[in-house]
Amino acid sequence: MAPPEPPELPTRGQDRPSPELASKNLVDGRVYLAEPDPKWPYLFEREALRIRQALGERVLLLEHVGSTAVPGLIAKPCVDILLCVDEPADEDAYVPDLEKVGYTLAIRKPDWHDHRVLGGNQVNINLHVFAPECEQVGFLLRLRDHLCEDADARARYTEVKTALAERTWDHILEYVDAKTEVVQELLDQAKERQTA
Repeated sequence: MAPPEPPELPTRGQDRPSPELASKNLVDGRVYLAEPDPKWPYLFEREALRIRQALGERVLLLEHVGSTAVPGLIAKPCVDILLCVDEPADEDAYVPDLEKVGYTLAIRKPDWHDHRVLGGNQVNINLHVFAPECEQVGFLLRLRDHLCEDADARARYTEVKTALAERTWDHILEYVDAKTEVVQELLDQAKERQTA
């Protein structure tokens, strides 16, 4: 019996996700936010081990990011992982080895930092691939660290996420885009804190 066909990928230059990723974490057009789960860090560690075994020295950075990386924060039950490789656009250098261990390339954004996103088959994850020098890497880490360290920032982010989760969305990326303003606010706070 042949394995199921992978989801259709956008052609280079497009940034629409696969249908599976597009509907992930949407329930009747609403975003599902879960209470903090002590399994999330464990799931990250398990997936990190699989990724390191698949890629070895090609892993330049591997970090748990996003809301599931912040203790006590509500989140979509999807573990976000940041992977840095030399050249994200050189998919042949890493995607086939990740596919062998169950990952599927779901999004490619060549016009936005050569961003790639892969999904897992054992755990609900978004594996974000960037080059290590990409500014988005710093943003993701700074946001995570700020939320971990600042209870007021966590409360503000929770408030905005909860309000947005009450709305109806056609696509999960609309919800992500709607958080841009609060994310920028939190990044500005983190920057101020670093320079203080």
